[in-house]
Formats: sequence, structure tokens, C-alpha cells
Amino acid sequence: MIAASKNPASPVFTLLPVLRRKAERLSCMRLRSLTLAFSLAALTLASVAHAAPHAGQKDAAAQSAAAAKPPHPDDSIIAVVNGIPLTTRDVENRGKLFALSTGLSVNAELMDRLRPQIIRQLIDERLRTQEILSRHINTPPEQIAAAIAGIERRNGMPQNALRDRLAQDGVSLTTLIDQIRVQIGWVQVLRQELGARGRVSAKEIAQREEALKRQDGRTEYNLSEIFVKVEDPRHSEEELAFTNTVIQELRKGAPFPIVAAQFSQSQTALDGGSMGWVQEDELDPAVISMVKQMPVGAGAISNPIKVPGGFVIITVNGKRVIGHQPGHVITIRQAFLPFDAPLNPEHVTPQQQQTLQKAVKIAQTVSSCDAIASINQQNGEKRPTDPGELQLERMNPQMRSLLETLPLNKVSRPLVSTDGIDLIMVCSKKDKNFADRSPSEIADQLMNERVEQTARQLDSDLHRKAMIDMRIKLKGV
Repeated sequence: MIAASKNPASPVFTLLPVLRRKAERLSCMRLRSLTLAFSLAALTLASVAHAAPHAGQKDAAAQSAAAAKPPHPDDSIIAVVNGIPLTTRDVENRGKLFALSTGLSVNAELMDRLRPQIIRQLIDERLRTQEILSRHINTPPEQIAAAIAGIERRNGMPQNALRDRLAQDGVSLTTLIDQIRVQIGWVQVLRQELGARGRVSAKEIAQREEALKRQDGRTEYNLSEIFVKVEDPRHSEEELAFTNTVIQELRKGAPFPIVAAQFSQSQTALDGGSMGWVQEDELDPAVISMVKQMPVGAGAISNPIKVPGGFVIITVNGKRVIGHQPGHVITIRQAFLPFDAPLNPEHVTPQQQQTLQKAVKIAQTVSSCDAIASINQQNGEKRPTDPGELQLERMNPQMRSLLETLPLNKVSRPLVSTDGIDLIMVCSKKDKNFADRSPSEIADQLMNERVEQTARQLDSDLHRKAMIDMRIKLKGV
């Protein structure tokens, strides 16, 4: 499937559309594994908006419950965050969800290495949830269902497969729902916190454009990051061990955006760790030193980089000189014809044979992008009809070879996969200088900088004010 690109926006930008796009992209990324068929069209969601007990009641209530009924080992309490318990079951479910969303298998050894960081992440989410509730921010069940249904549509999966797959892998559906709810609600918290600063004016965009012109000829990098926060710089052994574990899994093939969305403690996690284009003087010296040694666009994963506040893992997606990056842009339309079952080349079903015959006929007779769009809609639009502008230089070699030689308004050969057949038509081709940033890209960068600063400050304030009762030994909490 070809991913969608950004659309240009107006010259004045507000925070809400920027953060909404981040939340939507996160929801799409979090469970993108090809091994999964995510859908949840008919989902009944129970509210988890539990009010914290009064400070004078919570200890007595907990002791009374413990005396009445010994907890199941899976329900043993790891921590109490402002009166709300965090249990072993919560941690195990989050670990399983991580495995499911990355396509990895979590064994006991890996889970032992992940557990301290999962606990920290869940504590952060408890604090964020409580802040969301204190501001009376409500995330309607329909919004969560729509986010999950969007994942379903983009993966072209049958109805209710998500709920079934989570149950099959022993993951509570509430684990996924809670994570999505916190992400959506936190966006609204940041919007409130920023207030008037949640708007990027045309003047600010123009000022940044002028600054970029003055930097013409300088090198900048397109980076993605995973940031692991260190609570106590004197004792960073557990965080370093966790960082090394993440690096091992990334080098084994875990998708960087998914892992970043799950575990990075930077606001760039909302974009799968993407930092966009940054210059050397915007980076920590230790980071730029590592970046200069790494191959570009090869998926290489850095070693742990110690920076103020924690460790960072970097991958270099691109490198360019400001003002000079020629390339080629195309627009396409695609039609996806789904199979009724995964393709087994040794046992092709009648429906799969008919689908191939249909695809061949379309390739021979259709000659307009509008017609391809109509065909995709007739087949349920399991994949996006119009992914937006695409840069040929950033495609994999096979797809680039196909599209750069495909004449305009001619259907490609049928592209057969295990779940269906893709047909692609090129609608336009043009040259473009990719070093030129659009107003929407500049606005996103300015807003990202504000959101990141605001989120870190608010997280720090929530921790400083929190009453966290740890029932196990965990450094830095």
C-alpha cells in the first residue's frame, strides 16, 4: 500500500489541525503490522473515567480490599499513582500489545528487560489520564471506535478481526482502548495548555522562511528518534539496558515508527519518532556526531546516545543541502481488488482466479484516473485511492522502476499480494526542488517545537505534584 502524503494548508495555522493529524497518524501507525487484520466496526466501549478516591479514604479502602480477598498474582499491585493502582496485569497486557503491534514475539527474557520502562510509561499515562479527567476532557467512545475503524480500513481487514486477534493473543481490548484514549485526550490537554500560542501566524512562517533563505547551502538531516527519559542521572543503568533492548529489536526488524509510538517519551512519538528536517545546530553535539557517521536512508540504527535528560536512538532517513534537492513528484490513483482469503499459490480459489481475470481486463481497457478511482470505491476502498504527491526517489527500487517508466493514464500490470491485487495509474509527473519547504511544513515544525516544550514541562509538573507509591524497586521513580 502506498502511504498518504501531507496536503497544503492555509498560510495561518492553528494547533488543533496539527495535533489532530498527529493523533490520526499515530492511530494508523500503532498497529500496522502486515501479520494483523485490524478492524472494529461494531465496538462497544466501556468508559474508564474512574474518579480517584479521596485522599483520606484510599489507603483504608486498599487495605480493606486486600484483607477481604488475596489478589490473584496477575492483579498484584506494582504502584499506586495518586490513588489509582497499576497492576502486573496492566504491564503484561502492554507488553503483549507491543509484541502484537510490532510483529515480534515477547519471551520472558525480553519482557524482563522491557518491564521497567513499561511501568514508567504506564505511570506517565496514569498521570496524563488524571490530568485529562481533571480538565473535564471527554473522549467519546465513537471517536475511539472511529480511530480503530480507520486502522481496519487502511489494512483492508474483515470486521471484528481486531477484537478476535487481541483475544487470541491474550491481550485485553481495554489495553488498546486506554492507550488511544490517552493519546487523543492528551492532544486536547496540550491545546488548552498552549492557549494563544497554539496558533502559528503568517508572520512567523515568513520569518522562518527568511531564516531558511539565509542558511542556503547548509546541510540538514531528516531524522527519526526514540527518546528514553532518565529520571535520576546518577542511576541510569535500567534506562540504558532498556535502550539497548529496543536497539536489538529494531535491528532484528521491528518497525521504527511503531516502536517509537509505543515507547518514545518525546512528543515526536505522535509522528512515529519523526523529527522532520533538522540542521546541525538544532541537534545535541553527541547526536550530530553520531549522525555524521551513519549511512543515509539505509535503516541503520544508532547506538545509545546520551543527551540531557536521557538516551536517544536515531535513524537517518535523508540528507540534503538547503536550497538544493532536485527530485521527481508523481500523483497516482490506485485500485485494490481484495481476495476472499489469503493467497496460497498452490491452491488458488475460484474467487482469486476471477479477481485476476478482472484485473487483467481493467489493465487492458481502463484509460483514465477517474475510472481507477471509481473502481477502487466499488471494491470498498481498502487502500487509499489518492495517496497524494509521491517522491520517486524515496520509493523502494521495484516500485520506483515500475512508476517512473509507466506512461500517463496507463494502468500498471496487476500487482499480486497475499490479500489482493493492486492496479496503479500515474496521473501526473513533475520536477520539484524538495529543499523548498511549504508553509504547512514550516508551520508544523514551529508547532512541534512548542508542543514538545509544553509537553515536557507539563509532564515534569505532573510528576513533581504526584503521590506515587511504588510497591516494587524501580530506580528513578
